[in-house]
Amino acid sequence: MNIADSRIIITGAARGLGKAMARQLAGEGACLGLIDLDEDALSATLKALPGTGHGMAVANVADETAIEKAFDELLATLGGLDVLVNNAGITRDGLLLKVRDGEVESRLSLADWQAVIDVNLTGTFLCARRAAEAMIQGAKGGLIINISSISKAGNFGQSNYSAAKAGVAAMAVTWARELARYGIRSVSLSPGFTRTELVAAMPEKAIERISAQIPVKRLAEPDEMSSAIKFLIEHEYFNGRDLAVDGGLRL
Repeated sequence: MNIADSRIIITGAARGLGKAMARQLAGEGACLGLIDLDEDALSATLKALPGTGHGMAVANVADETAIEKAFDELLATLGGLDVLVNNAGITRDGLLLKVRDGEVESRLSLADWQAVIDVNLTGTFLCARRAAEAMIQGAKGGLIINISSISKAGNFGQSNYSAAKAGVAAMAVTWARELARYGIRSVSLSPGFTRTELVAAMPEKAIERISAQIPVKRLAEPDEMSSAIKFLIEHEYFNGRDLAVDGGLRL
């Protein structure tokens, strides 16, 4: 698929990886629809994009009604849909149990579990379902990209996040099999530690500890993930697979 003139919706587009992806894809000539909860940041991202014809919608990806409305608005703006990048996600890290001297001090709360599952897993499902419907109605095929994580293999203090990201990768495989008859591909991308605004704000010593674990000895830059998205869009034989871009790190 050519990126130029493609119609692409990106969730979680206000900052971080979503913002970097939007900037690169718009620079390649794509027409973008951006979704995020942060209206001010989303508007700033939209205004900074090269090209014209882009649109935005403020919505919580875990809210079915809000997502249906957001997609209706963006599909009208874009005139259809070729690619969905399911990027929206949150973290609520915590140990399953925190134990001191044999006594349980705290537990990962159900609220923190559910918040991550709602956004990262259910939100991905809701957006992909609506996107697939639009692609089938458009009769031109398409591509669904789920942003997973190397944490999908399990990561200390991330029961909720790891479970959601494993599910995101598995759903990409399922949809590749179900939607191939309509010319729709489905893939996932698993970034490693990336220098987003959130990570860059960490203490330098913490970043150094993380970097020391990575064979290439550095964090990824957001634009490197954007380049991976470009690969996934352009290479039409890549389907039903996860692309890990993690500098050689395996959790």
